[in-house]
Amino acid sequence: MAQEVEQLRADGVHKEVLREGTGPLPDFRDGTKATFHYRTLRCGDEETPLDDSRARGKPMELIAGKKFKLPVWEAALRTMRPGERARFRCDAKHVVLYPLVSKSLRNIAAGKDPLEGQRHCCSIAQLHEHYSLGYPDLDELQKNPQPLIFDIEVLKVEAPGSYRQDPWAMTDEEKLQAVPLIHKEGNELYRQGKVREAAAKYYDAIACLKNLQMKEQPGSPDWIELDQKITPLLLNYCQCKLQCEDTRVRSHGPARPAAGRADGASGYRGGPCPVLRQPSSSLPADNVKAYFKRGKAHAAVWNVAEAQADFAKVLALDPSLRPVVSKELRSLEARLREKDAEDKIRFKGIFSQ
Repeated sequence: MAQEVEQLRADGVHKEVLREGTGPLPDFRDGTKATFHYRTLRCGDEETPLDDSRARGKPMELIAGKKFKLPVWEAALRTMRPGERARFRCDAKHVVLYPLVSKSLRNIAAGKDPLEGQRHCCSIAQLHEHYSLGYPDLDELQKNPQPLIFDIEVLKVEAPGSYRQDPWAMTDEEKLQAVPLIHKEGNELYRQGKVREAAAKYYDAIACLKNLQMKEQPGSPDWIELDQKITPLLLNYCQCKLQCEDTRVRSHGPARPAAGRADGASGYRGGPCPVLRQPSSSLPADNVKAYFKRGKAHAAVWNVAEAQADFAKVLALDPSLRPVVSKELRSLEARLREKDAEDKIRFKGIFSQ
């Protein structure tokens, strides 16, 4: 380890150990996963803080060999044992891209797309002095790069193959192989009544397939095959969200999952629900399950005409479902009567004042 620390110092990264770690130094070969807390500070007398993973309530995860945008973090972690805490003072040349990394991490913590604002900007534009990251402190750091201090505490280090990779870290082949397993895990969680956890599993599986689908020509055989695999997962996801009383799934499907949100709370961004559209493929547009679930979502937000239309479509496609549909319609009518009664009381109170 002494050699690695000396190499860091020669390259402008100075390490100060605050607490010794335990066990041998991990070899940190490609695929090794490090979970750690970090605190980023400006250099100076006051050491003004920029970011703190503890304040966000979730540690950072980094997988070696995945070409993380901030190589100095991986270099620093290679010198640390589990449980160790150390400070690394890094020359400005090592942290030029930190504002972009920090923006992405902040967006993830806020439930936003980590690439928001970067999709249509080239690297030069992103580093231009007039380009705003949406955070004043990061804008200032981007305009005037300076040395930074990283206070890092390693929580655990996992060898390759000893953990389940997150979708973003998988290769295309690994994503395809993981989807059936994630789907099965989601089903099991759903059977146990753990609906939110099941939704997160379905979300991850959809994210894997959507990432693969983005690399295919729309309407091509491979694109269609992936689309057909997405449909049952999407329906399961919608069912979970409906049970959690999240009615925002009623008309929009996942053209692209909102990155960074495992709970799916920001919904899916995209156009018409893919289980109801008719692309140039054999994907059936008349999906009874999809119409039924969308009808329930419309009913939950008082879209009466739309709910009735969807339930009518269900009966047209499968008359045997009449008892189930009738129950939903009766429930909707009862809720409407209750709502009308509440509105009358409310309005009477307003006009009597």
